[in-house]
Amino acid sequence: MSEVTRVSPNSTDTLVAVLGAGVMGTGIAATVAGHGIPVVVLDSDPGVLDQAAERIDRQLRHARLMGALPAELPPGPITMTTRYDAASAATTVVEAVTEQLESKTKALNSAATTVGPATPLISNTSGIPIDELATGLLQPERLVGTHFMNPPYLIEQVEVIRGRRTSPATMASLHDFLGRLNRRGVLVRDSPGFVTSRLLHAMLNDAASIVGEGIADAETVDGLMQGCLGHRTGPLRTADLIGLDNLVDSLDALYERTGELRYRPCPQLRSMVRKGNLGRKAGKGFYEY
Repeated sequence: MSEVTRVSPNSTDTLVAVLGAGVMGTGIAATVAGHGIPVVVLDSDPGVLDQAAERIDRQLRHARLMGALPAELPPGPITMTTRYDAASAATTVVEAVTEQLESKTKALNSAATTVGPATPLISNTSGIPIDELATGLLQPERLVGTHFMNPPYLIEQVEVIRGRRTSPATMASLHDFLGRLNRRGVLVRDSPGFVTSRLLHAMLNDAASIVGEGIADAETVDGLMQGCLGHRTGPLRTADLIGLDNLVDSLDALYERTGELRYRPCPQLRSMVRKGNLGRKAGKGFYEY
């Protein structure tokens, strides 16, 4: 997929449902709302939704301060709910639940039976192949992968994964959706982890292992990666931003599907997740926030 056409959003005929109110779900919702498009955010936990509403508000303010949103557009209305029927009029569904096959399949099927039969189902999976996800869906031709980077409201390029059963109509709808968000999609072949996760997650795992082995602390690791290799934020700050529990889930998914030891979560990551030190969203990870 090459550079997308930039399209002026029209909130009167567009409604986006985002499944999951975690780190990526809220970031995607903020991106959509920031482009003047109404959003329904669904999550099974009302407490998570309360926190998500505050997070989306902060992200919208940050995005506007950074000049990352159209200045002429007021934010689209945002609905936080536990009810799928609140999204029955959705013209696009974006799934951003935990990186587990069963959870994603359940959320996608619940949405598919609620929205119209032509509504595309976009999975923000970071590692589960689209064909594998599609196997559990009643209408696999509606599914396509679109891997937004974190934070979605600042990063304009996204990874796009077309499954073997993804229909041309679904691809056309995705093209229109990304155009409304002023995002550029890059098409890659379907496989575990695609491109970005296969490269990035192995590095994050190694960086955490270096800290766990006492070779260097987090600031030193990040400082060397920034100063010597040009990494903008450092791998461990990146891991904290992703959420260490999300990172472990993604690594587990990659390890299960590839068998490559570099994707097996290191003891340092496992230990931090057990202790609840999940990164920025928890106030503590490799750094304190």
